[in-house]
Amino acid sequence: MTGRHAVRALELLNLFFAGLLAGAEFAVRFGLRPAIGILEQQPSIVLRQALIRSLRLVVPSVYLPTALTGAAVTVWNGGGSGFAAQCAAMAAVLVWTLATFTGTVPINSAILDGWQADAPPADWRATLRSWERLDTLRTAAAVAALALFLTAVGLQSA
Repeated sequence: MTGRHAVRALELLNLFFAGLLAGAEFAVRFGLRPAIGILEQQPSIVLRQALIRSLRLVVPSVYLPTALTGAAVTVWNGGGSGFAAQCAAMAAVLVWTLATFTGTVPINSAILDGWQADAPPADWRATLRSWERLDTLRTAAAVAALALFLTAVGLQSA
């Protein structure tokens, strides 16, 4: 496999993982979140805790390859065609990373460790509103990253 073929394979792998990340974020934001919102307090909190437990394993397994392959193809592109789109995509991945590690991870930890479904903290609704704003930002960042990585590949193919 030539160097260019290896980079192309890595780009396709990056698109695969970026697509999974964007799809997961999109499904949570526009599919799960509205459905959870119609539940009563106790089942809503129990469901959120269950989702956090499962997604805290799934999301990193998709995020890490997205970030690593994105960084690799951006570096290996070295300023060629599509480089600006790859840099913008990596900026979107950085936004996702910051929103996640400074926002949703601490909130998720608090929901798992400190919330009782039948007696949540007094500010639980405000905490969920903060989480929802961060979730919207994460979704936008993940979708933007995918669109920009796709744009970069398209520009390189042109």
